[in-house]
This record gives sequence, structure tokens and C-alpha cells, in this order.
Amino acid sequence: MNRKEAIRQNEQSDTLQSLGFTAEEAESLRRISMTLRRWHERECGDGNGCIEYDGEGVPHWLNAMTGKTYRIPTRETGARKRLAKILKARNSHREWCSTQTPISPGAILERGPCNCGKQAPVSAYIQTDPRGAALYILRPGDVPEDSTVESCYSRGICVY
Repeated sequence: MNRKEAIRQNEQSDTLQSLGFTAEEAESLRRISMTLRRWHERECGDGNGCIEYDGEGVPHWLNAMTGKTYRIPTRETGARKRLAKILKARNSHREWCSTQTPISPGAILERGPCNCGKQAPVSAYIQTDPRGAALYILRPGDVPEDSTVESCYSRGICVY
């Protein structure tokens, strides 16, 4: 990693932490985005093959050299589950925290400082086009009411 990339990752982490995510969750979101992007790249295919799904929705790797297919574990499902867990923890912050101080001293270490008076629920958009980032965090107001998320997801926070 060079200096420019380290600065970019720190700025992204700071932005996500300002939304109420912990440093560990911000890093997990970055890793989820990388996993999803690689999965989408492999679905489109590369010089070695591509991911295909059978009739039951089970992914298989189609080897471009031999034409054989091999069953592979789905990385996308796990990444989506981890993403949902992180978003649920962040959006349910009000359940464990009063508006002034955390419920217990250990909660500060577990979830970070409290500023939930300024936090609103966030959502995620997964972009399946592998030419860019796969994950965007959307705040309320990022998507206008007369638009769809597919047309203006880039107004959110890009996680890559």
C-alpha cells in the first residue's frame, strides 16, 4: 500500500466512523465491498472462466480452458449477511444507548462514543457492475423521493 492509498483508506474510515460505525465495522465494510466486487467480476468472467448458476441457484465455476464446471462456495451470501448484521447493529444504536451517555462503560469500548442524537438510519446499495465499487452506504436524503436508488446511488458514501 502506498501513501496515497493509506490516506484514502483513513479518510473513508473516518467518514464511516462519523456515521456511527466503529473502526472495526468500517474495515469490515471495506472487506465486504472488495469481496462483492471480486464476486461480480467473476460472474462476468475473466480469461480463466466465469461463475454460472445451476437451476437451483447454486454457483459453479466454469473453467474456460477445459469447459468443466466445479461447484464453489458462494462468497456473496456471506458478505451480504455480514453487511446486514453491521447495518442492523448501527441502526439499532438507539436500543442500547440513551441520548446522553452509553448504558454501561463497556458499551463505549464495544460500539464507540455516543452521538445518536445526530444519527439517522442508513441503508446499503450493492452495485453489481464490477467496473467500480460494489458497496454504497446511503443516508436519508441521498436518494430523492421521486427517484430510484439505481439512478442516484452514487450520492451515498462509496466503500471500496
